[in-house]
Amino acid sequence: MLTHLRKVVLLGGATLFAMTGRAGAAWDLNLPPPVSPIGQEILELHNLILLICLIIFFVVFGFMFYSIWAHRKSRGSTAAQFSHSNSLELVWTIIPFFILIGMAIPSTATLINMEDTSKADLTVKVTGYQWKWHYEYQKHGVGFYSTLSTPRAQIEGKAPKGEHYLLEVDNPLVLPTDRKVRFLFTANDVIHSWWVPKFGTKKDAIPGYINESWTLIEKPGTYRGQCTELCGKDHGFMPVVVEAKTPEEFDAWLTGQKSAAAKPDTAAAEWTNDRLMAEGGQVYSKCAGCHGVDGGGTPGGFPAIAGSSIVTGPVDRHIDVVMNGRSGTSMQAFKDQLTDVEVASVITYQRNAFGNDIGDAVLPSQISALR
Repeated sequence: MLTHLRKVVLLGGATLFAMTGRAGAAWDLNLPPPVSPIGQEILELHNLILLICLIIFFVVFGFMFYSIWAHRKSRGSTAAQFSHSNSLELVWTIIPFFILIGMAIPSTATLINMEDTSKADLTVKVTGYQWKWHYEYQKHGVGFYSTLSTPRAQIEGKAPKGEHYLLEVDNPLVLPTDRKVRFLFTANDVIHSWWVPKFGTKKDAIPGYINESWTLIEKPGTYRGQCTELCGKDHGFMPVVVEAKTPEEFDAWLTGQKSAAAKPDTAAAEWTNDRLMAEGGQVYSKCAGCHGVDGGGTPGGFPAIAGSSIVTGPVDRHIDVVMNGRSGTSMQAFKDQLTDVEVASVITYQRNAFGNDIGDAVLPSQISALR
């Protein structure tokens, strides 16, 4: 029996070793390597608490196993006849009390530090939408939306998955290294949660409420996370991507963004139907999760674009629905989420795609006038 058991253990150990050799690099047995002071504090606190738990585990179960082995019936041991011990009860009450105090002190210090958003060098307002993020650099006049950029073909299994499947966006949040960044979190519709593991930062974005957090990134690079709140059917399609640049590179980027925001649109007269359709197709790809790649809609959720009475009806009504949404439905107001060009092009695309073929076009100047 012992020989057979020894063979099983050796075989299992050899199998585990072989698996570890091939796939050990993918076995993440700890938190991701942090790139911020808060992330480092959280990792150290995690390791400390884990060590305390392991010590307790081995002490408690060591006493149990020793008692079972040393006082087993085969050795002639007889159970003691007593109901309780005041001294023992006092000991096992006092010891856990001091253990909890020892765990609470560093935990409280870390929690207080996590909430200290004072003396920030930069403030970014983060607003959650179904299913995108809006980033606004306070006092700099720069803001943009960040939306999933994974192609629909990959999501639908029609193309191989990319390296950063469902963790890639069109406009990443750009932040400087070695500067304290304060975040203000809120939401436009439902509760979202902004999370980047390597920052040690996770905060709920709640409609009508402002949450605060901060980070200080120590290394340039690209860091990925996602929404960790069940915010709707496309919850898994709401990634967070942060591009950390050196302070000099960030200042140059921010200056470029300010210049681009201040530059007037001089190409209004150049918007042909073909150009509007091409631009509108790219904008609509972000709506395809709701209304379908083929414009067929989502049964029980979002109506079809193909043959829709709104899309094929008067253009003014179509514009109103896209810009202001529809009360009591899942259709959001996009006037603050999309530019004049994006609103005009996506409406033009919807009216001339999926077999609708209305033949008209909406120009950015029309949307600008309605604002």
